[in-house]
Amino acid sequence: MSKRNSQANKAAARERLRAERERQAKKDKIRKQVIVGVSVVAVLAIAGGVSYGVMQLNKPGHWEAAADAKNVTAPKNTSGTDGTTVVIGKSTAKKTLELYEDSRCPICGQFEQTVGETIHKDVDAGKYKVKYIGATFIDNSDNGEGSKNALSALGAALDVSPQAFLDYKYALYSAKYHPEESVDTFAKDSYLIKVANTVAELKDNKAFQKNVNDGTFDNWAMKMSATFDKSGVKGTPTLKMDGKTLTSEGSENAPMSVADFNTAITKALKG
Repeated sequence: MSKRNSQANKAAARERLRAERERQAKKDKIRKQVIVGVSVVAVLAIAGGVSYGVMQLNKPGHWEAAADAKNVTAPKNTSGTDGTTVVIGKSTAKKTLELYEDSRCPICGQFEQTVGETIHKDVDAGKYKVKYIGATFIDNSDNGEGSKNALSALGAALDVSPQAFLDYKYALYSAKYHPEESVDTFAKDSYLIKVANTVAELKDNKAFQKNVNDGTFDNWAMKMSATFDKSGVKGTPTLKMDGKTLTSEGSENAPMSVADFNTAITKALKG
């Protein structure tokens, strides 16, 4: 082989090597760009996911939104701001018994099971009216939404009639249907409707059932709960008349027997 041909071959080999290096360099550059691009997309996706998650966490829940509602759907047979004044009884009755209760409250259940019927008879007889103030604080302390949901359902019963409201409240607190405080049974609409079917005016009442299932009075329930929170009352059941708390003789607790209640209410009516 001539020296000239040898040099030409070497030059051609160097040129092929240079071209190969350039092609490899371009491939490496493209691959790096793809990796960086994918990484950026992944980071953005993660950031977007975290952002969405934070937004969801910060997004008001159903009950929080109901509490903030500007337009409140109040049941019939109510009055006052947002329909949170619920007074039941004969207009001729001169005095009003204020009754503060939380639907999940076990002591309220005991109170209703022993004294509830007596109060109903007194109201029917015109001895006094009852002003009901519903609370939902047990949902916060024990977690859940049963107090709020039951209060909304009580609003649906009140929308039917005051008597339906009283009878339904009595049924919810009955030994047969009132759950343990730690069990959030009242959160289930189906259970609330099941209990309602034991009340004459609410049995198979489609309008009532629709209001329960639709949460028609959820925002009203939250406004009622806010009324309780502003009252200064710290526990349930609490009974008041003329601004004074009714208690068992020698106690700071609500009267839990018919005898103790009759003593307390007789004294309050005379006061």
